[in-house]
Amino acid sequence: MRPAQLSAYFFAQAALIVIVCQLVGRLAQRLGQPQVVGEMIAGVMLGPSLFGLLLPSLQQALFPKPTMAMLYVAAQLGVGLYMFLVGMEFRSDHFKARARSAMTVSAAGILVPFALAFALTPWLHTVPGLFGDKTRLGEASLFLGAAIAITAFPMLARIIHERGLAGTSLGTLALTAGAADDAAAWCILAIVLASFGGGWAGAYAAIGGGAAFALFMMFVGSRLLRHLARWVVPEQPLSSSLLATVLVLFCLSAFAMDTIGIHAVFGGFLLGCAMPRGPLTQKLRALLHPIVVVFLLPMFFTYSGLNTRLDMLFEPAIFVAALAVLAASFGGKLVACWAAARLNGEPNSDAWAIGALMNARGLMELIIINIGLAAGVIQSGLFSVLVLMAVLTTLMATPLFNWITRRSDGLEARLRAAQ
Repeated sequence: MRPAQLSAYFFAQAALIVIVCQLVGRLAQRLGQPQVVGEMIAGVMLGPSLFGLLLPSLQQALFPKPTMAMLYVAAQLGVGLYMFLVGMEFRSDHFKARARSAMTVSAAGILVPFALAFALTPWLHTVPGLFGDKTRLGEASLFLGAAIAITAFPMLARIIHERGLAGTSLGTLALTAGAADDAAAWCILAIVLASFGGGWAGAYAAIGGGAAFALFMMFVGSRLLRHLARWVVPEQPLSSSLLATVLVLFCLSAFAMDTIGIHAVFGGFLLGCAMPRGPLTQKLRALLHPIVVVFLLPMFFTYSGLNTRLDMLFEPAIFVAALAVLAASFGGKLVACWAAARLNGEPNSDAWAIGALMNARGLMELIIINIGLAAGVIQSGLFSVLVLMAVLTTLMATPLFNWITRRSDGLEARLRAAQ
């Protein structure tokens, strides 16, 4: 396919993706769900699970295989910049408030799903179409554990912000536990990616390089980046030279993480965490957030949807595996976080609310499984199962939280008072 044809396909695909994601996202908002949940579903709808099922010829004509590499690059740019934005919103002070309770909830929310993953994986490893041929049992167990243990910190933060819980005891506890969950899951994923297929010599180099980069950004990079804040002129738009500098740093950070064998999104996230808070990050968010969220991120959802084949769930072995993964993901996380919160003296209603919030997986789950699919750790069968799990657990998080608050007069009264 000639370059001119590729560009024509790209613009046609981009127009369709933005339109569908906006329409389904607005519908999700009317139904009481965050817009991003609708966009996740829209991505699946554009793939073989719906569009390809109803109009296979048209779907294949709009998304031919030669264009997938181009869409993949746009998707990676979108999710990398999104993680950069997430990093800029990451607040370390959440770790300092209610640390003991939060760490207990987080540990339970990680250990129980991992225990369930290690129990399920010996069986799932034998089911065709789930794990890659070169994926060893230990790597498969770690990957599945990370996939079902993760909490979508950005989604969790959005729900808490929308409900006016950011300054409450419940909101602080959930945010801290969610942040710790995410950090642990990403570290484990980095270990899986570093060890996969390359032997432990390459794994040590990748893990060591990733740790060194993280420490550099935390202790040195953050100090150097403070100088960028001096270039910000109050009451004036961000200069093109300063924006160019930040984007170059983003690309170099993503390149560094990709080169050592982990993933580009780590570089974007770490750079975002190291950026100086204040006018610089506020202006960067104002500039980047609309184009990333409205234009680039939907391409990531669609690329994920194009690799999702829900028809594979009709295969008996994969259907049973899907039920087991869903039960371990939702039930394990909910009960573990509830029990840990109760052990730390939280009221029963608060404990159940925390368990519901911690089950929101959303975009973070899609990022993890896309990385696993690209690396060959999993195959399309497990990818589809985990996409379904990500959508369902995220869809259930807000309604379950609302139901719990309605059933508890004390919790409902405290939430109203907080708002």
